[in-house]
Amino acid sequence: MEIRVLKYFLAVAREGSITKAANSLHLTQPTLSRQLQELEKELGQKLLVRGKYKTSLTPEGLIFKKRAEEIVTMVEKTELEFRSISETMGGDIYIGCGETDSMKNIAEVMKELQTEYPNIKFHIYSGNAEDVMEKLDRGLLDFGVLIQPIDLSRYDNIPMPEKDLWGVVMRKDSQLAKKNVIELYDLVNVPIIASRQMSVKYSADSGFLDWFGKEFDNLNITSTYNLIYNAAIMVNAGMGYAITLDKLINTSNASSLCFRPLSPKLESGLDIVWKKQQVFSPAAKLFLNKLQEKFNHKYKRGEI
Repeated sequence: MEIRVLKYFLAVAREGSITKAANSLHLTQPTLSRQLQELEKELGQKLLVRGKYKTSLTPEGLIFKKRAEEIVTMVEKTELEFRSISETMGGDIYIGCGETDSMKNIAEVMKELQTEYPNIKFHIYSGNAEDVMEKLDRGLLDFGVLIQPIDLSRYDNIPMPEKDLWGVVMRKDSQLAKKNVIELYDLVNVPIIASRQMSVKYSADSGFLDWFGKEFDNLNITSTYNLIYNAAIMVNAGMGYAITLDKLINTSNASSLCFRPLSPKLESGLDIVWKKQQVFSPAAKLFLNKLQEKFNHKYKRGEI
């Protein structure tokens, strides 16, 4: 199985047409069709449904598409890393992170490194902890920024200097907006839009189980989200109250939304993590050195 053929398959999946894919790849349609047939024969599975006007993926094709994307991404990442070895202080750095205001601290380090080495490029993947850890384990990311508590047994880490504050985003015309803080009893009988981190599956690892105690199972969780932007749209539509971290949503005077912290206070620290025994590209190694210089120094001085 050749990387070239995987790219052919992904082009067909993207275009939804063998003819359009052949044109984008500068191949003849018979040549592309033959390559795809040989791929299906090699795998022993039918990957494509060839219609008169549209080519779609079979269930097996959908599974193969995900694997092909991962393989092609890994190959391209590896090629870039080795190409950067021959370049003067250049390369690509891949970082996965959830939504957190603490990214501003990492952005400062990124800016500092890029100022010194303009040929270094950063690629940011946004997702929840589960998504980021999966990509870290697969080698698709160099670093992850994860909200505590997390299982660090597979990773090395640097603690971040700040903690994020949990609270509730709501419409300014809602009843709870009249309060300065949100207590447990306020949330028992209202529709909750919850992050996956605080959903039942992840509650034991997120700190929410302790905060809600016995009332956790009584919450009316009507919707869940991975990233807060769409959840804020749902809140604005009147669908409920979103439990989230502070400083992620516009709650200025011009906004129809506001944020109220939980009481008693619930905070989460963050860690920059990478796989143990990770072999870094020269660019990623430079970035790690900058991170350690900035954050480990503060940690040892007791500023974290």
